[in-house]
Amino acid sequence: MTVIRLVLVDDDPLVRAGLSFMMGGADDIEIVGEAADGSEVAAVVDRCRPDVVLMDIRMPKVDGLTATEELRAREDAPQIIVLTTFHADEQVLRALRAGAAGFVLKDTPPTEILAAVRRVAAGDPVLSPTVTRQLMAHAAGSSLDTRRSGARTRIAALNDREREVAVAVGQGRANAEIATGLFMSVATVKTHVSRILAKLGLNNRVQIALLTYDAGLLDEEEERGGH
Repeated sequence: MTVIRLVLVDDDPLVRAGLSFMMGGADDIEIVGEAADGSEVAAVVDRCRPDVVLMDIRMPKVDGLTATEELRAREDAPQIIVLTTFHADEQVLRALRAGAAGFVLKDTPPTEILAAVRRVAAGDPVLSPTVTRQLMAHAAGSSLDTRRSGARTRIAALNDREREVAVAVGQGRANAEIATGLFMSVATVKTHVSRILAKLGLNNRVQIALLTYDAGLLDEEEERGGH
């Protein structure tokens, strides 16, 4: 059995204690370190080498957004799940753009938090298409046109097949669903996803989903009736 190495980051010691207690009974998850502020995260990660970091957004010195950006800029970056008290929060969206693999609410049932850690460790994002759209709508505002233009320029680097796969990822489809819908093998889907990440300078499927949303590709697909 593979054991997932987890670091907890939250400025509230009671929250950390609660999470630690809750996850202590899981045979496949080991809490290898804790941090009380974003300023402590890099040192803890260097020392503990976690697979996943559960990261609070709001902390007094260095917030979770900054810490996420710094961690995900590393070549050997751990996966990051953002902890928040709000469904629609602009800081959550910024953390996802920085490379967080998803987010969970602090009042999420323990079993779901454990499931989220396992999913992220396996390379799957913890973010539904519905929540993605809620976040995008919350943070859209006057910057939408600027984001759309920039996103379309980046998407232009993809060939037609890669673009189809990117849209399917943006729709929240799993690799098996994409393979069936686009008549290719799962292995080929994974290859396309890897190429998309490399071409666009992204580091996970959540960022692909956000970019396709910014570019307006998901709306265009809905207008055509989807797959």
